[in-house]
Amino acid sequence: MQNDKQGAVQRGVVQRGAADADVNQRDAEREDAEQAETIAAIFVRHPLWEDALALLLGTAMVALGIAFYSHAGLLTGGTVGLAFLLKYFAGWPFGLVFFTLNIPFYLLAIWRMGWSFTLRTIIAVGLVSLLAELTPNWIRFAELNIYYAALFGGFAMGVGLLMLFRHRASLGGVNILALFLQERFGLRAGTFQMGIDALIVLAAVFIVPLDKVALSVLGAVALNLVLAVNHRSDRYMGVS
Repeated sequence: MQNDKQGAVQRGVVQRGAADADVNQRDAEREDAEQAETIAAIFVRHPLWEDALALLLGTAMVALGIAFYSHAGLLTGGTVGLAFLLKYFAGWPFGLVFFTLNIPFYLLAIWRMGWSFTLRTIIAVGLVSLLAELTPNWIRFAELNIYYAALFGGFAMGVGLLMLFRHRASLGGVNILALFLQERFGLRAGTFQMGIDALIVLAAVFIVPLDKVALSVLGAVALNLVLAVNHRSDRYMGVS
């Protein structure tokens, strides 16, 4: 009789343990489902009209910063900086030079980033090239303080680039080459980009007055500060 009672108690304990395990499993499954819904809500895909608006506004901000720099005789890094150098040295139109310089990098973009990113980048480069030529006809500066131009021109370009980056686009050029060299040869993209920017600044010494080269460096710091503070994956979860 005592053995029967002990067996019944043990079976009851086992049954209660199994019931508790079922409850815990259901709770865990419910928590996983809630977490999946939360992640799905965070990673919201941008609709097409938002991508189009971001491309237009982002390139307009970059073109505004370019107008500041062009009026003040400043320059920046990357392909934009190369286009500025050729504009100041040879007098060629910035928009045409900038668009032409980017053409060889599109094949790399297709291979490295895919068609979607490349098409957005081609559109962004085309819009910047066009707006850089049109903006001076829409905005005329009676007086533009060169320090203001350096800082807020850099801020404007940084905000524009931020919008493009968040909608899977870029202004092509050197950063695409940097990513290619990093993947193919192990050369760090940031190091390569910094080296190209340093060469552009070095070349600018022979074309642009030294005080404007120094202010251009200040503008580059302003531009990269905008990106460093705001372009972080843990703070922005939208996808295109």
